[in-house]
Amino acid sequence: MDDLDALARQQLDEARASAHGRSARLFLHDDRLRQTVIALVAGAALDEHNAPPAASLQVLRGRVRLTGAGGGQELMTGQVAMTPRERHGLLALEDSAVLLTAVTEIPAGARPSGARGDGPEIARDPAGPSRASPGLRLQNSESSHFSES
Repeated sequence: MDDLDALARQQLDEARASAHGRSARLFLHDDRLRQTVIALVAGAALDEHNAPPAASLQVLRGRVRLTGAGGGQELMTGQVAMTPRERHGLLALEDSAVLLTAVTEIPAGARPSGARGDGPEIARDPAGPSRASPGLRLQNSESSHFSES
């Protein structure tokens, strides 16, 4: 079992040591489901990219802005949002670690539903989940840094 708090700390340390100010670790990969901890130092960003068919972003530490059409959405520690349907990016407003939960393929006939759960800290994106192809690729290396497409 992975400790998200420890993963967030580790990825933030790696992001701070990285020339690009970011780091990621894919820690759960089960068929179509993937969970990745991504860390960004303040001011670092993931450039605009396509989203997987369904995904959510939970802020483990810090404050980030999902960027894209409509100006974006700001999220802080403890908040969860579905990723935008259209191309989007992510900007760290302060040193941050996020949990990206993504489904890489949705079987024919199945449709992603709206945000799940009734917690008070859930931020919902009216555009809903994306059906575009994945835009972030994690490199299979010890450094756990990622590249964008």
